[in-house]
Amino acid sequence: MAAQQTRARPRVWVSRPLFDDMTDRLREYFDVQAETEDHAWTAAQVGEKLRDMHGAVLGVSDPVDARAIAQAPRLRVLANTAVGYDNLDLAALTAAGIVATNTPDVLNEAVADFAWALLLAAARRVGEGERYLRAGRWQGSSFHLLLGGEVHGRTLGILGMGRIGQAIARRAIGFRMPVIYHNRSRLEATVERECNARYASRDELLRNADYLVLVLPLTPANRHAIGTAELALMKPTATLVNIARGGIVDDAALAAALSEGRLAAAGLDVFENEPALYARLPTLDNVVLTPHIASASLDTRRAMAGVAVDNLIAALGFGAHAGRPPNVLNPEALQTSA
Repeated sequence: MAAQQTRARPRVWVSRPLFDDMTDRLREYFDVQAETEDHAWTAAQVGEKLRDMHGAVLGVSDPVDARAIAQAPRLRVLANTAVGYDNLDLAALTAAGIVATNTPDVLNEAVADFAWALLLAAARRVGEGERYLRAGRWQGSSFHLLLGGEVHGRTLGILGMGRIGQAIARRAIGFRMPVIYHNRSRLEATVERECNARYASRDELLRNADYLVLVLPLTPANRHAIGTAELALMKPTATLVNIARGGIVDDAALAAALSEGRLAAAGLDVFENEPALYARLPTLDNVVLTPHIASASLDTRRAMAGVAVDNLIAALGFGAHAGRPPNVLNPEALQTSA
């Protein structure tokens, strides 16, 4: 009888290592197949893993397309461990009655902190300075050694003014930086005052920002939102920071602008074809490169994992929020999956 009850439990796949206590929470309700190492899964491999599963906790780079969905007749929920969900074919999931969830809000402050880390590192040539020092090239102080850009009092531009963008803007107050932003819709006046931010057209933003931070979702409309034409509008003294998604920036166009002196510097945490990099980017001294770690503080990653686990448990009908997962991306699928 016990074996029969075990077989009847829903089956879930955890595509990447979580924290042990989070995986143990899943095991209270489900038969869990949890990966113990990170893999760069292809869509075909994900489809094979999902074939007999009722649910899964996925990483942001684990692709789920229509073909994978068709292979998984039992699948009821996919819990993305991220805010973004461009790895998911949301339309195909919705058509199949499969609920998709994400982990908003819990990473806002950590990502905003990291945006500033990249901005400051790029402006003040921190990465270049460390490489210079480690290579044994420093022979003593020089008045003109590694002169960087001023940050205090310069204009901060933010493209995409959601919760993360607002958190970035609030930090600019300490640097006494005027903030301009562009968004699909203008923020309420009270929020603008709180962020000390002024709405601008996209072209005005590009022309006037000394530091431009990208906080856009990756959608078909936003792919290559920053390309050759947009970079041409920016000041040659400007710095670009991308902590949003690879593909928003045309990496080839950016590398050309950086190498030709049409842009001063860049700080990039995301890339078009990650983990692969556009070949010219690592050769440039005026770009700071990090491996998609903007949310990678211990507390934040634990919070993200916890939200994803809560979403999956609830979507499969268990726990305090049974049937009502907190962070549904396609609520119309809830009725179908019930």
